[in-house]
This record gives sequence, structure tokens and C-alpha cells, in this order.
Amino acid sequence: MEALLTLLFPLFIGYALDDAISGTYEGVFQLGALGLTTLVIGGGRRFFDSRFYAKTYQNMGSEVISGLSEQNTSLKSARLGMLKELVEFLEFSLPELINAIVALVGVMIIISLLNLNVFFGTLITTMLILTIYWISRMKTLHFNKASNDEQERQVEVISKNDKTELENHLKKIMHWNIKLSDLEALNFGLAWMVLTIFLVVSIVISADVQSVKYGVLFSLIMYVFQYMENVINIPIFYQNWLRLREITNRFN
Repeated sequence: MEALLTLLFPLFIGYALDDAISGTYEGVFQLGALGLTTLVIGGGRRFFDSRFYAKTYQNMGSEVISGLSEQNTSLKSARLGMLKELVEFLEFSLPELINAIVALVGVMIIISLLNLNVFFGTLITTMLILTIYWISRMKTLHFNKASNDEQERQVEVISKNDKTELENHLKKIMHWNIKLSDLEALNFGLAWMVLTIFLVVSIVISADVQSVKYGVLFSLIMYVFQYMENVINIPIFYQNWLRLREITNRFN
């Protein structure tokens, strides 16, 4: 519900703008009602989520640790940290992912109603960006596995009180973190280049339409920006999911 309401904002802003130009304020009141409803639903969800996932972490953490009774302390500590990362993904990233998917699909549907040519541009752009991240998926999995392998040795290394071994351990962790960061930077750069081309072309196409209302044109451009924001975020969630898939494999 929160995602669907957020999706309506650019459209309601366009209506409010056209009404204000016409000397009426019905659209403004509708926009205010939309904002208040989104506030109530969004606030209520966050209030519930914090309590639900706190309980989830307590229950799952107890099960995971008790299931590793024959393993060493270093492994238990690392797994508990990985479990916290998994629960935080469910609490914070999963709602954002749901919002991004709903918003992306909804935005593309609305764009198709406002300008069919721009809609075809969103289809092509989405496929190109998803392809960029799909190609790099195996490297992402490999880097995450290597990083997690090293994390599971951390308590064991610290307990030895050997400065040289600790420095090597930290160096290896940072090595894999840098590898992941460099891969993300490359993917983001390629994706943003594709989006920049799409933005320029969509503005040219939109401005070329004759006898279009300013409010409608404004809404279309806002939806183009909203599309860009969501389509660039979804692959980041995909990368996080790849990391969490590697973590859940360890639990299994």
C-alpha cells in the first residue's frame, strides 16, 4: 500500500499544478490527503517491522547457534553476525525492494499511458541494465564467498594474539571488500551511462509532442526520474541477494 501511494505523487502533483493554474485548489487538497495517508501507513509499517524483526533475530539466532554446538567459537560468532545481516536485509532492504519493484512496474505503466515512445525506451533501458548485472553475478558470488570464509576465522585469529596474522587477516577481508566495491563501481558506471542516454532521449521525445498540458509534461518527466531511481536500485538489491544466498547456503 505504501509503495502504491508513493507511486501516485507525481501524478497528483501534475493535477495540483494544472488546477492551480486554472484557479482552483481541489488538486492541492487531494495531494495533501495523499501525503497524510502515506504518512500513517508508512509510519505504522515501520513501527510494526522493528518489533517483528527483533523477535525474528532472537528466535533464529538461538536456533543457529544451538545447531553449531560442535563447531568452534569463531564460526559461531561469524554466523551470528551473518544472521544479523540477513535479518536486517529483511527488515530494511526487502521493503525497499518491494517498493522499488511496485514503483518500477507502476511507473512504466503510467509512462506507457502518457507517452508510448518513452515507454519503449524504459523497456530497452531496463533490459540493458539487468544484463550488465547478470553478467557479473558469478564474480559477485565468488568475492562474497571468499570474504565470508575469512570472516569465519576472525575470532580464532584474534584469540591467537599474533599481530602479523591479524594484519594479514584484516588485509584479506579488505582485499575482497575492495574487489566487490570495484565491481559495483564498474556496474554502476555502465548502468548510469545507459540511463543518461535514456534521460536525454526521453526529454527530446516528450518535448516534441504537440499540444500537451504543462502538468502532464511535468508529471511525465517526474516519472522518468522516478523510473531512473528505481531501475538503478533494483540491481543493488540483486547483489545483496547474491551475498545473502551465499550466507544462507552456509546455514543450510
